[in-house]
Amino acid sequence: MNSEIKEINLNINLNNLKSDYFIQKFFGIINRKKSLEIIKNNKNIQKRLNVDINDYINYSKKYSSIVVEIKPFAEKYGKFINITRNDTKYYHIYFDDKKERIKRNFITKEDKVNKIKIIINYKVKSFEKLFSCCECIESINFKVFNRINIINMSFMFARCKALKELNLSNFNTINVITMAGMFDSCSSLTSINLSNFNTRKVNDMNSMFRCCSSLKEINLSNFNTNKITDMGCMFFECSSLKELNLSNFNTNNATNMNLMFAECSLLEKLDISKFNIDNVTNMDDMLYGCSSLNELNLSNFNSNNISKIHIMLDGCSDELKKKIIKQYKIKI
Repeated sequence: MNSEIKEINLNINLNNLKSDYFIQKFFGIINRKKSLEIIKNNKNIQKRLNVDINDYINYSKKYSSIVVEIKPFAEKYGKFINITRNDTKYYHIYFDDKKERIKRNFITKEDKVNKIKIIINYKVKSFEKLFSCCECIESINFKVFNRINIINMSFMFARCKALKELNLSNFNTINVITMAGMFDSCSSLTSINLSNFNTRKVNDMNSMFRCCSSLKEINLSNFNTNKITDMGCMFFECSSLKELNLSNFNTNNATNMNLMFAECSLLEKLDISKFNIDNVTNMDDMLYGCSSLNELNLSNFNSNNISKIHIMLDGCSDELKKKIIKQYKIKI
């Protein structure tokens, strides 16, 4: 161990330290560039810390913390954070960004919380149900979110029924594999900006926007769906959506589209002509309850999939069925 490392370790015995604690102390003692260089050139430290040095080089700025501004529902109280792993070794949560540990997972209007800070150990890979059932929050704004090791965001905001504003512009989703149920039952959200989402590794979007009944617009032009296998219930009961542009969707690997657009009662037209349904095994009630749908583009659908089209249209209006029969000369 060279003199620089001796200088910064301050006689601390690494074997007696938790890696997350040491990292925090380590980066706090000397400047980031110098500390990264020391770790990078010392495999012994890397081994003891179990650290991927490339992650730290690229994303070390506030790497272990997420700063979230929230606006609680004025007259209600309830959970504001719902981290499924209750291990203090991984999670440290602070009220109002102060150095006061949270000893409970709910707030009341008397708390007057508008900002929380979550310190999360770099080993944590899942944000599953992070804010699930937090029915007291009206607004969530992620100020800092430099995490590349998160692979699971399923049901992250599910059942946040009072949520009206959600700023995800700082989100890093580059390694996320599942977004199933991510916004399920966010019934007060009218729009979601997902323009910065990287979904190239995602394979599951089942129920992603399920029961977002106030959602009037959603821009999915940036979505990469090449690896998606499950799209079941993806837009189920998005009953305020009048239009949906899915022209960039690649469904080559999709196997499930069950109830995908069911109960989208205001949806007037839908172009899914570029959908490849060759591998889809479940299209049951895909458009069930789409009572306003009067224009459906299936122009590039493989004629061998007529039986699937029949199942897909089950529950649609007779007028739409007649239109499809005449337009594509198929039997429903």
